[in-house]
Amino acid sequence: MNAYWAGLAASLGLIVAIGAQNAFVIRQGLARNRVGIIVLICALSDAALIAAGVGGLGAVIQALPWLLAVMRWGGVAYLSWFGIKTLRSVFKSEHLDANGNLATLTLKQAVVTTLMMTYLNPHVYLDTVIFLGSLGNQFGAARWWFVAGAASASAAWFVSIGFGAKAASRWLAKPSFWKVLDTIIAAMMFTLAGVLAFATL
Repeated sequence: MNAYWAGLAASLGLIVAIGAQNAFVIRQGLARNRVGIIVLICALSDAALIAAGVGGLGAVIQALPWLLAVMRWGGVAYLSWFGIKTLRSVFKSEHLDANGNLATLTLKQAVVTTLMMTYLNPHVYLDTVIFLGSLGNQFGAARWWFVAGAASASAAWFVSIGFGAKAASRWLAKPSFWKVLDTIIAAMMFTLAGVLAFATL
């Protein structure tokens, strides 16, 4: 069970930093929009990537540097597009209606956006597949307990920020709040795109 707790602690240490994926989950939680499916996709994706890393995918990715380059520029393009899209909403008078809805995504849009936000960021692979995968393999036969702990931390985090934001949304219905939030998120997306473009992976 030591491997379980090590996995849980390592995963929390990586995932708590607010990045593109977390910002998207929080915004959709505040908008009360497809929170369940978005949280589910994020949690299952993390679990699958961590398991793949422990299973050896990390070594494959490290052996194919061009693959990380493709993911890097795909991520830069997507984060830039998402930043522009979010910035445009700053100039709209958005607010929650009586049913708690705000510029809702369709189920397909929610699924596609969540998958892109997850899998087009090469740092996701560095954190989950390579770092957690390598760390998990240090536990030998207990490495799958490590995976279970890391996946548990990820699931708990996404449930907390997604449904926590949803619960808080009733107090955040003013258009001014959404303008500030979307400005912050847009700035974050452009910053992450810039870091991704110029960082050495």
